[in-house]
Amino acid sequence: MRRETAAQDYAFAPRPRYHLRVQGREVALGDKTQVMAVLNVTPDSFSDGGRHDTPDAALRRLEEVWREGADWVDLGGESTRPGAPEVDTETEWARIGTVLVAAQRRGFPLPISIDTTKSEVARRALGAGAAAINDVSGLRFDPGIADLARDSRAVLFLMHMRGNPRTMQQDTHYTDLLGEIRASLSASIDVARSRGVTSDQIVVDPGIGFGKELDQNLELLGAVPALERLGRPVLIGASRKSFLGRILGLPPELRGAGSVSAHVGAVLAGAHFVRVHDVGATVEAVRVADEMLRVMRVRQTADP
Repeated sequence: MRRETAAQDYAFAPRPRYHLRVQGREVALGDKTQVMAVLNVTPDSFSDGGRHDTPDAALRRLEEVWREGADWVDLGGESTRPGAPEVDTETEWARIGTVLVAAQRRGFPLPISIDTTKSEVARRALGAGAAAINDVSGLRFDPGIADLARDSRAVLFLMHMRGNPRTMQQDTHYTDLLGEIRASLSASIDVARSRGVTSDQIVVDPGIGFGKELDQNLELLGAVPALERLGRPVLIGASRKSFLGRILGLPPELRGAGSVSAHVGAVLAGAHFVRVHDVGATVEAVRVADEMLRVMRVRQTADP
């Protein structure tokens, strides 16, 4: 009997495959979700502020996330929560520099991304061993970050955000949510490429929680294929964010299960990276999702 199945019979499809060059090593994307652990060495981040703001605490957390199965670490020295005040370059570098240098000396095995919008902070971080720059402004604040990525061959994460962390929730109206975000990210990619960054260095992020309301964030979790029209892998960072608190009625530290659920949904929709606080639980959950996508890839290949 002939099988009567078609792509529309399934709720999700395999992710596109890409390659990134990470510190001279080629990383294949598409089969295995890349789990990026959040490490904020700040006193005021919305979830883990003050928990890892000493070098010893930060280094302990690095070891923990490595044991829990993280693939990347995203190290931040300036909070980007709604309403967060800006910090100067020297303060931001003082928070992350000691941690980076110590991690390099210890031979920390995971690539570290620096969550910054300042080219001077990025320059120092790359010199201290960082592998990537995570720019939540999408190069709007300091396009010189692209020059650093070009010269160092660092991975460049480009995120969508309206305004800045102090103003972003004041303008959350979109006539065309997906179209406007895609256009903004496309402009960020164009800036990067105009400065010599190559496509295989770029990952895009729609900026869950950055200038978006509850339903908009939920729509973005399932709309990854619309973002993949940009031709680059997609990162989703929904971890412990306020829209989950509105759904669950829980404070940030108790939103772990909700965060895992959101990220699994995004992975099944096609996300290649997830940026998370709850590393161990997320690693287990996305591995199951990866296997579901693997079966779909086999099925897609087998079906005429």
